[in-house]
Amino acid sequence: MSTENSTYQNVYTGSEVNVQYLQELFHKAGIDSISKNNFESGLRAGFGGGLPGQVQLQAKKSHYDEALRIVEATFPEHTEK
Repeated sequence: MSTENSTYQNVYTGSEVNVQYLQELFHKAGIDSISKNNFESGLRAGFGGGLPGQVQLQAKKSHYDEALRIVEATFPEHTEK
């Protein structure tokens, strides 16, 4: 799936624990999100990809600004720009 055509946009990259916490905050705010762990996916498929311990959190583009505000308030040092 091409990033340009996706309905989701990356708002945070970090540990799985942080991503799960943010997803819970997003859920409470009514924001749809997905997480992508390219390293784990690559291992399961038999090839490398991504960085160990780094999970991408993506929010629906229609809620991107609100999701970014939550990320900035929660983990200001790790905000995607």
